[in-house]
Amino acid sequence: MRTVLLQSLRRHLRRYVAAAVAVVVAVAFVVAVGVLTTGVRTGITAGAGSQFAGADHVVRDLGTQNAITYAAQHGDDVAVLGSATLPLRAGAEQAPGKFVGNIAAAPRLRWQTLDSGRFPERTGEAVVDVWTAQDMEISVGDEITLGAGSTAADLRVVGIVAASANLGQAAVYVTFEQLLNWRDDETLLLDRAVVVGDTGPLPDGATAVTPEEHAAESMAQHTNNVNVLSLLLLVFAGIALLVSVLVIANTFSILFAQRVRDLALLRCVGATRRQVMGSVRREAAVVGVLASLVGVAVGTGAGYGLVALVDALTRQSPLSAPAQLPGWWLLGGFAVGLVVTAVASWLPTRRVVRISPLAALRPDGAVDVRSGAGRNRVALGALFLAGGVVLLAVAAVRDSTVSMVAGGGTLFAGVLLLGPLVVPRVVRVVGALLGPGGRLATENAVRNPRRTATTTASLLVGVTLTTAVLTGLATTRASVDANHGTAHPLDVALTSWTGPLDAAVLDRVRATPGVGEAIAVDGVLVDLAGAEGAGSGGAGRPLLLLGAPDADQVARDGGAFARVEPGTVALDADVYGEDPAERLGDRTAGTVTASAGGDGEHDVAASPVQLRVTTGTGWGGAGIVAPETLTDLGTPRTYAVWVRASADADPVALLADMDTLADDIGADVDNGLRAEVADHQMLGTITAATLGLLGISVVIALIGIANTLGLSVLERVREHAMLRALGLTRRQLRRMLAAEAVLLSVTATLLGTVLGVGFAWVGYETFVQAALDAATWRVPWVQLAAVLPVGALAGLAAAVLPARRAAAVTPTAALTLD
Repeated sequence: MRTVLLQSLRRHLRRYVAAAVAVVVAVAFVVAVGVLTTGVRTGITAGAGSQFAGADHVVRDLGTQNAITYAAQHGDDVAVLGSATLPLRAGAEQAPGKFVGNIAAAPRLRWQTLDSGRFPERTGEAVVDVWTAQDMEISVGDEITLGAGSTAADLRVVGIVAASANLGQAAVYVTFEQLLNWRDDETLLLDRAVVVGDTGPLPDGATAVTPEEHAAESMAQHTNNVNVLSLLLLVFAGIALLVSVLVIANTFSILFAQRVRDLALLRCVGATRRQVMGSVRREAAVVGVLASLVGVAVGTGAGYGLVALVDALTRQSPLSAPAQLPGWWLLGGFAVGLVVTAVASWLPTRRVVRISPLAALRPDGAVDVRSGAGRNRVALGALFLAGGVVLLAVAAVRDSTVSMVAGGGTLFAGVLLLGPLVVPRVVRVVGALLGPGGRLATENAVRNPRRTATTTASLLVGVTLTTAVLTGLATTRASVDANHGTAHPLDVALTSWTGPLDAAVLDRVRATPGVGEAIAVDGVLVDLAGAEGAGSGGAGRPLLLLGAPDADQVARDGGAFARVEPGTVALDADVYGEDPAERLGDRTAGTVTASAGGDGEHDVAASPVQLRVTTGTGWGGAGIVAPETLTDLGTPRTYAVWVRASADADPVALLADMDTLADDIGADVDNGLRAEVADHQMLGTITAATLGLLGISVVIALIGIANTLGLSVLERVREHAMLRALGLTRRQLRRMLAAEAVLLSVTATLLGTVLGVGFAWVGYETFVQAALDAATWRVPWVQLAAVLPVGALAGLAAAVLPARRAAAVTPTAALTLD
């Protein structure tokens, strides 16, 4: 049998190359997904979890005194992550409460990025983040005051740190010793520390986790406790395993369909079942080991290349190449290649050796539901379909990612089992559209249903993944935008509290780079009876009421926040609290009373007007009323300009320009862009990872269909020779094979699109709605419409080489081949 093995390897080299390509592609897919997933983890740590990027551990639940003691015991290897909310004064600018953090003493543990200047080295020094620096006009070298009363500290600004979407980004950073100046402040929080090396003995109640785990949990707190990182890992691992198994199994099913006669002849000349099985196992071991090793190397290179490509193409570079190879993914990919190769070669061989050699020499018939095997296949396929649907329903109801992955795999397996029944019927429908010219291609495509279904399986996988990814990305982006639009409807608002704005201000705003759209907003200044601190500037200042019927032109929520009922005023809860009526009016009645201003300069109604109070967020200190309410209160004049940033705007540069303009006109600036940057941090990571997965899946689909189509053509070489002998020209043969490939590709694309959109909807129901309050289902019809012609072209391209090879063989030579 060793001689038979060597002769088989030499004689059928092309078949073994096809099998090795399938294994290489499958293993490379698993490894590349592993590198991509590790890149996501690293990217999250470098982004939302950048506070912990330089550390080996994060120690939590320390408590103030334990944190101080723990830091003193470990020196520069530990940096406590402290924070406090303190009043900030910079020249004439004041803020009642700003988030203050501390800078680590060890450079490795400093996660902030300097924009200018240097980091603080001693007490009395501070750095300010760029958003706060622009809001309060702070520059390097300026003096600021943090705190109030006896704990107030005068600090010199020695640096500006770059804007970040980090969940823990503060406005001001000082040394740890300086932060302890506010040890008795009730807002001081010292409960976490980052550690380099071993944590050592932990204080009672403290726990230690990895930076990746802590970053994932921190992100989950901002997505309704949905652990996006774990979810991505599970989904990607499930897809990698499913695709790798399908690619190898489909290729080997075609390969061994061609070898049934060879194995049967070996049985006829005296080879025992054990010898045949042993020979096949050795072949599978040789192909599996060598191809899996190559696949690990190819997958590693492809994964790192994809991470670099995504970083180069995306604006925020949300992925980071992992510093160390993902060892478990490499071992897992190698194991998958070896095990699946062995199983995929063993199953068809087992079927051959279990029947008599003469029976094995007969042609393999089509799947017949009236036969025992056909009924079993249909019953198993129907069972898998039903089980997959049930699991997906459970996933949607219970928000279970495990059920979603298991259900998707089970349902897809059911589709593949029923493929020999379903695919030929769809091929006939599609083939009827080609007219008489495509009749021969259609008949050839459906003549062997099992081979047809196997050939389309690879592209079916690719198209399903592609449509699911495209739909999932469109839905996720729409949901994130809707979520942000609800919480922060305005990107930038310029508001004047001293008098109406000049008509030229709107033109100046619209001419600013980065402004997509801007509108002028009319309003009236009023006083609130009995209010303390009405408005945005302190006690005794009038409240500005605005009405904006055309807010939909600039608002991220379509103008919903500005559509209020007559007799009602909407106030920003971030400015006035959750119960503004308690501070500004009658808490019991939930109303405020607008009356004429005391300085005699406001155009307001002579008699007070009582307004019901509602709350929202994202527009600043002005109140929002209906246009008719505004008219009842007085003569509306332009007091504000609302701005929507363009898609390619630089948020920092746009805010700087708006600050400069606001200084010229004496207006305040309300900034919603910073929240948008933070909102899109997670979206950028998910988008980059799924685009990488999409790129891999497209490559897998192209290689898979080219491989299986090539094997299919090789299997039918005698059939093609007979057609040539009957008068079919080489050109006609190439056209027939091309038409057949297009038929199979269009069929796979149609089925894959339906499955992909369905899987995306289950994903939306399972975790998008759980993670985001304002989830929105979105189908990218234009992109999905482009998938069909791309799939047809992919099939056509995959048929070029096999068709040319088939046409190049003369009929007499082809009829002599096995």
